Amino acid sequence: MKNKLQILSLLFFVAASCFAQKKQVFHLWADTPAPTSNGITAAEEDHGLFVTNVTDPVLTVYVPEHPNGLAVIACPGGSYLQVWQGSEGHNLAEWYNEQGITYAVLKYRLPNGHKEVPLDDVHKALRIMREHQDEYCFTQIGIQGCSAGGHLAATAATHYNCPEERFDFQILFYPVISFDPAFTHMLTREDLIGKDASADDVLLYSNEKQVTKDTPQAFIMASSDDGLVPAKNSIEYYNALVANGVSVALHIYPTGGHGWCGDEKFYYRQQWMSDLKQWLGSIIAK
Repeated sequence: MKNKLQILSLLFFVAASCFAQKKQVFHLWADTPAPTSNGITAAEEDHGLFVTNVTDPVLTVYVPEHPNGLAVIACPGGSYLQVWQGSEGHNLAEWYNEQGITYAVLKYRLPNGHKEVPLDDVHKALRIMREHQDEYCFTQIGIQGCSAGGHLAATAATHYNCPEERFDFQILFYPVISFDPAFTHMLTREDLIGKDASADDVLLYSNEKQVTKDTPQAFIMASSDDGLVPAKNSIEYYNALVANGVSVALHIYPTGGHGWCGDEKFYYRQQWMSDLKQWLGSIIAK
């Protein structure tokens, strides 16, 4: 496992170096204090593929040579304890840019008992992207998330307070959606709302219960054999979107388990990339 992580880390750094002249980096709260502190005082630790103790959230924007009008903000997973930006974030920059899509990776702050913090960072990242909309030449922007990052992305898609906070579409990789104890990922739930969460918080952050007719259209991927985050999360979200008349595509691959976004050996890698590319093309065509 250690050797595999070392190899993946090396591949990530090699890939990142190729984008050195094509990216912009924003420290989210450099000019104004964040609305809520996460209370973390330990130094941030960068482990290559993932980071911990995030107190300085960063948005890294990869700008394509020929923009096609779409942009995506990616929220890596990590159970709200870590941010796996190497294998569920920066690793897709080249793939998105090749399609003409402006792609941004969000290293968001971890909640540490302050459930508002990650979503505050998403909303701030969206404001930054919109401030640079003309520069990046996009007209529609989506939110992407993997695992717990998928929960954050789905939360952003269903918990917005004004049109400026609304995304145009959402892309979810094997997401945590519900906090229903019957099929949630308990670590993700506990790290966001606590072990003694109130019934109101469990309901509020069960995103399949928060879908409305105005929820952004969605593309969802999962694996039938995911033993960490059951595919039922994706299925229940899909059902809620359909029930509210929201356009949604759901792809459940028979094998793969969990965490395959950055796995080049994942058997269905070319399939999910083709499926997602075609779906993104349909957004441009509308």
